[in-house]
Amino acid sequence: MPADRFKVEVEGRSLELSNLDKVLFPQAGFTKGEVIDYYTRIAPVLLPHLRDRALTRIRFPNGVDGGSFFEKNAPAATPGWVRTENLPAPGSSKGRETIDYVVCDDLPTLVWLANLAALELHTPQWKIGAHPDMMVVDLDPGAPAALKQCCQVALLMRDRLAADGVEAYPKTSGKKGMQLCCPIAGTQDADVVSDYARRIAQELEKAHPKLVVSKMAKNLRPGKVFIDWSQNNAAKTTVAPYSLRAQPVPAASTPLTWDEVEAGAAGKRPSTKPYTATEVLRRVEKQGDLLAPLLDGGPELPAR
Repeated sequence: MPADRFKVEVEGRSLELSNLDKVLFPQAGFTKGEVIDYYTRIAPVLLPHLRDRALTRIRFPNGVDGGSFFEKNAPAATPGWVRTENLPAPGSSKGRETIDYVVCDDLPTLVWLANLAALELHTPQWKIGAHPDMMVVDLDPGAPAALKQCCQVALLMRDRLAADGVEAYPKTSGKKGMQLCCPIAGTQDADVVSDYARRIAQELEKAHPKLVVSKMAKNLRPGKVFIDWSQNNAAKTTVAPYSLRAQPVPAASTPLTWDEVEAGAAGKRPSTKPYTATEVLRRVEKQGDLLAPLLDGGPELPAR
């Protein structure tokens, strides 16, 4: 076996790891070995959010400054013990009627994916064979708006959703924006969830026209926060909590407390600083999984 490859056993599964010294985040000098270490250590809180969901990966075989590609289909050399599910492929760019999705239910699968330089992990709002059990609202600032304005909109959205009995849990996207994740009953189809999210976004746009926009058109977005309600389309995915992002530093999508969001809205926290992998691990050690309530289900969304 070449010197840069070696076998390991993870929870009874045999894996071959390679090129652990390869730098995937050049600005930070963060290597593939460190990516695998991060995903191994974050797995106890990450895996429950991936389990039973079709996984889309973004792979960066030559690091974040090199090329990348989206991968939905299980690659040819997928080990037999990796769970795959053959599912319809709405909007497939390659004309496939179905896709053999990877489902990341366990640590060996997560380590295998990390070794493939699958830095970013994205999931839909539904579990396999079920209606959505989560509603996601993506908050995307248009410059010069930044995370401060995202936090302001997040508070408006939280309070509006609470009026309907819907709890919202915030996280950073790991890039410039935020997401609010809301546990729901899992009894309504994606169109119902998307329609509800759109209606609330439009309400907030009408009430706060200088801060909020609900339409995707780029020319409408400078200085405002775009509430992307379309993330609830059944064919769309959202970056998973704790997933790394392809940034100059190894930032991750990070759960927040509402106290942190309130401080951010008041400009008391740095408005652009991402949380790095090391910081996220420290936060989890101190706070646990702030998004654990997403796993417990929630209410049905109200009808119009």
